[in-house]
Amino acid sequence: MKTRDVVIFSGKRFKVPQGIQRIDHRATHGWQLRYGGTKLYSDGTQDGSGAAASLKLATEELFKRIAKLPAPSKLQRTPNENKTTDLPVGISGPIVRLRPGAKVRECNLSVSLPRFGSLPRRSTIYIGNENTYTVKRYKEALARAIKLREEAEEAYQRDATRAKRAGARELLEKQARRSASR
Repeated sequence: MKTRDVVIFSGKRFKVPQGIQRIDHRATHGWQLRYGGTKLYSDGTQDGSGAAASLKLATEELFKRIAKLPAPSKLQRTPNENKTTDLPVGISGPIVRLRPGAKVRECNLSVSLPRFGSLPRRSTIYIGNENTYTVKRYKEALARAIKLREEAEEAYQRDATRAKRAGARELLEKQARRSASR
């Protein structure tokens, strides 16, 4: 899990995990957890002396939320405004093309399959050629494309959650080793 160095207004330096932000504004001083909703952990003091304790509470809650909530998804959920078809996100077509050496054009749907930590893969779903294309075949191909995309999104979400939880465990272990060596 990513961490960053944060220096608060009092000059104290902290290693802060991703998902926690520092809030220092007028009478508000604390750490805001931003994972599965927001929650402010106030320092309880105006001089910043309670910052370490409130960061510890925010970090503990962050790890609890990571353990039980799915990772936030960065996948697009709705089509772009300029998409000219009513097809779902990640599905394009029908694409009509004439392959080299072929005598008739064929029609396909293109499906973008997201993969966590890797570039997306593209898959082609065959509908038919200009002699065999029917509305029924189009609907069947579209159903296959939607199912393929949904399976890829589920795998992406599962892998993202697994990676987030592994990163949190690694950070917890690192913190435990650091506090044991003190």
